[in-house]
Amino acid sequence: MGLMMEYTNQTMVTEFIFVGFMEHPEMWALLFLLFLLIYIVTVSGNIGIIILATLDANLHTPMYFFLSNLSLVDVGYSTTIAPRLLMTFLESNNAIAFTECTVQFFFFCLFVTVEACLLAIMAYDRFTAICNPLLYFVAMSKKLCIVLVTGAYICGFVNSAVQASLIFSLSFCSSNVINHFFCDIPPILKLSCSSTAVANTVHFIFSTAIVTTTLLIILISYIYIIFAILRIRSAQGRHKAFSTCASHLTSVTIFYGTIIFMYLRPNSSVSMDEDKIVSVFYTLVIPMLNPLIYSLRNKDVKDAFIRMRGKISLRSH
Repeated sequence: MGLMMEYTNQTMVTEFIFVGFMEHPEMWALLFLLFLLIYIVTVSGNIGIIILATLDANLHTPMYFFLSNLSLVDVGYSTTIAPRLLMTFLESNNAIAFTECTVQFFFFCLFVTVEACLLAIMAYDRFTAICNPLLYFVAMSKKLCIVLVTGAYICGFVNSAVQASLIFSLSFCSSNVINHFFCDIPPILKLSCSSTAVANTVHFIFSTAIVTTTLLIILISYIYIIFAILRIRSAQGRHKAFSTCASHLTSVTIFYGTIIFMYLRPNSSVSMDEDKIVSVFYTLVIPMLNPLIYSLRNKDVKDAFIRMRGKISLRSH
């Protein structure tokens, strides 16, 4: 009888309703245009990076192999959120099916985890390039690069599979209104009418382990990088070495700053309205910023773009 009741409770909620930004109807048109513009820039910018890294022979290096994967992930997790968000401004129905919510959360969790792993891998890549430049292409072999990226995706899959299975096997038998614009952990757990202790604990352990491990790799890599740069005698040489890390450091600072703020806080300090604003930043703005950061602050990418533009103009004539 108890099992039947639990099963019934779980099936009482067949869909969720997003509150999103619906409390501010006077801003719908502006927000729709803003988020649409962000999404277009995100997709075009990241796909541009992938095309450049694929077609330009000068970018066939480990660094740009990782960067093209980072761009692919940015397109993935922006696409997981943005189209569904844009639909809420066009339709009066803000409902999302239980299964669709599960899938959205799964892919969001997958892509965010892979992004964190890729940023750590890219830090190790910069460490190898600056600290062991003569052995760089031997140390960062094609096989190792593929193994590292595959490991990042496996880590993301395991994390999202475990967390999604725990969260969406809970009972949801009262409110189905999500005070958010996508299926994220804190607002979903607030709706559960069964114990969320296990889901919360696993979420905290997994999130802390991923953030701590990847951040340690990044910090240790950059400690070695800083000492290596300080040993370079010429100011020009130091500037050139540091400039290869500047774009990556910028991405790391923005990404980890928002992730730590979002997920490693005490529950008592959580404000859902505050979370929505921060969530917009790391789900939509960061994927848009990454290609801009790497193209505007990276001479190799700018040169590749100029070469590509020159080839296209020659063909058109």
